[in-house]
Amino acid sequence: MSRTIVDVHILQTVPPSNVNRDDTGSPKTAVFGGVRRARVSSQAWKRAARLAFSDLLDRSELGTRTKRVVEVVAERVKDLRPDLESQAGELAYDIVAATGLKLEKVKRSKAGSETENAETGYLVFLSQLQIDRLAEVAIEVAEEADRAAALKARNVKSLLETDHSVDVALFGRMIADDRDLRVDACAQVAHAISVHAVDNEYDYFTAVDDVKQASADEDAGAGMIGTVEFNSSTLYRYATVDVNRLLDSLGDVTAARRAVRAFVQAFVESMPTGKQNTFANRTLPDAVVIMVRDSLPVNLVGAFEDPVVAEAGRTRLEVAGRRLAERAAEVAGVLGQRPVASWAVAIGAARTGLADAGLDATWVSLPDLYASVEGSVGERLGTSQ
Repeated sequence: MSRTIVDVHILQTVPPSNVNRDDTGSPKTAVFGGVRRARVSSQAWKRAARLAFSDLLDRSELGTRTKRVVEVVAERVKDLRPDLESQAGELAYDIVAATGLKLEKVKRSKAGSETENAETGYLVFLSQLQIDRLAEVAIEVAEEADRAAALKARNVKSLLETDHSVDVALFGRMIADDRDLRVDACAQVAHAISVHAVDNEYDYFTAVDDVKQASADEDAGAGMIGTVEFNSSTLYRYATVDVNRLLDSLGDVTAARRAVRAFVQAFVESMPTGKQNTFANRTLPDAVVIMVRDSLPVNLVGAFEDPVVAEAGRTRLEVAGRRLAERAAEVAGVLGQRPVASWAVAIGAARTGLADAGLDATWVSLPDLYASVEGSVGERLGTSQ
């Protein structure tokens, strides 16, 4: 069976912002090509994309990531069988423990009272269907004299090995103490980096005390002062989806096709929300290039190993577009990694740079891009089975 890999390449200009901070509150950076670059971590953009799924897919197709698996299952038990409300917590605990997930007792304080609850020692990513199945089996064994034996006979662990949600299949599930429950991620997301050198800057701000300002006997000083660190950049973003592995995980061509479209749209249009209220830095990409490959994924970040600078008559964004197109042509012609299909969406200087360098792609609008990718994936999966 031939492979189907979807590569997503994006150029995106971001104004003064701090969308992804390190432990000191500074915008994340990385050294690449010998110079300091702005950086947005893959985890930050994956979370932004995962949250965007709620607007693109039905809730039943998505999962829940939490340590409070027992609570989630107990709530589902109560929804299905209100008459078991008093037993729901115990039933949920027993069935979650039977899956092999390690549970530990924790105390939580709320509204002056303290309650003891059970949590997993790590975040667990479960699909809605898996949660439903756990609740259903918990109800089935509710009246069993030997509940542990009944759960063992039903091989409860297997309930977490199938029926994965779209986000679990794409981003994977890591459970360190049980390899059988791990789900390999079908999508990979690179750390976004600026195509040029970046120096972080500081914004000095003051806040005025409205009441103090109106008082005649007070000085005119600010109520508080502070600084916030920021930078601005043109980012190169990259992600890839192994569609064949996604099909293996979801088990259905239609689901895999829809999942690829949702991922591409979510990754293209999402943005981490760090300091969003401070900077109003929300932008859309200047250029999106998608390549379907049948061999292996290819990150084109090498186009920017030499930091981009504006040239005579060419903006930095235009130069970045030209570099990206030239790199794609070299990978195809010299390294032999030619995509089986390519589409491009770009505006302004980015489009000029890509077009002038002769990017080998079909130019489309953004909505048509999503439809084209979904259609291509559907055709390839349909003919490859």
